[in-house]
Amino acid sequence: MDSSVTRILRASCLPLALLLSAAGAGAQTVKVGIVGPFSGPFAHYGKLFKDGAEAYVATQGGKLAGQGIDFIYRDTGGPNPAVTRNLAQELIVKDKVDYLGGFVFTPNAFAVAPLIQETKTPTVIFNAATSDITTKSDYFIRTSYTLWQVTVPMAQHAYKKGVRKVVTAVTDYAPGVDAENSFKAEFGKLGGEVVESIRMPIRTTDFAPFAQRIKASGAQAVYVFLPGGPPNLGFVKAYNENGLRQAGVEFLGTAEMDEFDLQKFGDSALGLSTAFHYSAAHDSEENRKFVAALAKQSKETVANYASVGAWDGMYVIHKMIEATAGKRDGDKAIAAATALKWESPRGPVSIDAKTRHITQNVYLRTVEKSGDRLINKEVQSFGLQVDHGLGK
Repeated sequence: MDSSVTRILRASCLPLALLLSAAGAGAQTVKVGIVGPFSGPFAHYGKLFKDGAEAYVATQGGKLAGQGIDFIYRDTGGPNPAVTRNLAQELIVKDKVDYLGGFVFTPNAFAVAPLIQETKTPTVIFNAATSDITTKSDYFIRTSYTLWQVTVPMAQHAYKKGVRKVVTAVTDYAPGVDAENSFKAEFGKLGGEVVESIRMPIRTTDFAPFAQRIKASGAQAVYVFLPGGPPNLGFVKAYNENGLRQAGVEFLGTAEMDEFDLQKFGDSALGLSTAFHYSAAHDSEENRKFVAALAKQSKETVANYASVGAWDGMYVIHKMIEATAGKRDGDKAIAAATALKWESPRGPVSIDAKTRHITQNVYLRTVEKSGDRLINKEVQSFGLQVDHGLGK
């Protein structure tokens, strides 16, 4: 990345909205800033955002609503709120972007909310999954998911199966707390018991001590939330090596069997169940088009929740550009987005007008083999789910 990635803008004595209004006149293309990690341990998210977004535009002939699209990418490196805020300010004021997209981590999304609100810049969250993100600015829209949205149906499913005692084991940051709270609230309401709640530091690499605590708890299942990447592999390794599977402690997850990492698990992942809104094995014509478009974009990318979040995020931006005839009008763009319903690669979706969050099916998925590859086989649909967390 060039040096502008980490440049911190000097504070201006003029309001950002005024600077933006003056700077944005005469734009010939629509500029979309994509913010995410393009370096470091979470760099795969940046690539998936880039591939998903660019693949969508390619399927539209390189233009959206007749407008050329100029992508500008900025690297947060990871969960870095201060850096992310400065990058967003640079994109809005210096680069004069019309839209923002991306955002893997909740703290980064929170950090840019005041800028988004002040400048009325429509911003599509491709990933960050804490429920109340969209409450922080009227110009946030989310095309990913929330932990409440995918966890509530998993808690219901576990209880219906006869599970009554569960340990929650989550990474200790905002989405992990959301995951823990959502499972405890729903499972407890049904009559189940969370016998222990474990919060694991975000930089944990050794999960064996946590696996041993889970095994000793007497729980019938463990509900897990971990950020994508190495933590998923580390936890599943500890789950198997410490005998939790053999002891009958069922694995209940959400994104842990992410397609980006799935083949790395090998047979250790077979039979593990997750509740999630997307599987690369989803059987629909829209998903087949998406998978083919991604493969054409890059041979090194995968169809997963991050790339589909970017793909659908660009669909939303496409419709906002269409509604505003390519001109900058944050209020009109958001009004158009909150009326959207469409067929996504994940199934039927819509944007909730009140929360500005995506309503979508959540599926029970089980890891199976298809030929010589692992897939997340959708074995049940829990039906359309809203974000159950807002207002809690």
